[in-house]
Amino acid sequence: MIEIVKKQLLQSVETMTKVAADESLHAIVVEAARLTAESMKNGGKLLVCGNGGSAADAQHLVAEFVARLTIDRPALRAIALTTDSSILTAIGNDHSFEHIFERQVEALGREGDVLLAISTSGNSKNCVLALEQAKKMGIHTVAYTGNDGGKMKSLADLNVIIPSNVTMNIQESHLALEHILCMLVELFYFGPDFGKQPKKLSE
Repeated sequence: MIEIVKKQLLQSVETMTKVAADESLHAIVVEAARLTAESMKNGGKLLVCGNGGSAADAQHLVAEFVARLTIDRPALRAIALTTDSSILTAIGNDHSFEHIFERQVEALGREGDVLLAISTSGNSKNCVLALEQAKKMGIHTVAYTGNDGGKMKSLADLNVIIPSNVTMNIQESHLALEHILCMLVELFYFGPDFGKQPKKLSE
């Protein structure tokens, strides 16, 4: 059993090491953060969706934006499309599960917003439809995926693709890069010196 623990940790580290070495991937995360901050400065918001563990990621990330991550600052506009059970069950029952995010994008999104869709396979149908709806509405799109990016790759303006086909390792890297995304949005939005008050001279 101890060998299993070691093997899984090393596998996780291997994936993270690949992500840490990929500067082109880093540049995409920076651009996604810049785009999100600009949208928020102009009155826009971030919409986030995903299934299962990626749904938990969506809610986790949105909590960081609305509460705080690295600095004390005003709340930032972000909505997880995974949290309203009445909406999710109504759409799932009246339409189908495939439409649970698409309908919310249609209802809550507006031109200039940003949609972040999270899927380890890149093929989640409800995320695909959400991205398609966002495109129709002039909403910027970002996909966090794994494998080869799947169907979502061609639909997103920016693709953060983790070089792995192991779901748990993809999710681990997603979470790290989601935290970094929020941190960078804070920097782009408020500036690196926000909250740093000059020291007063003693009287």
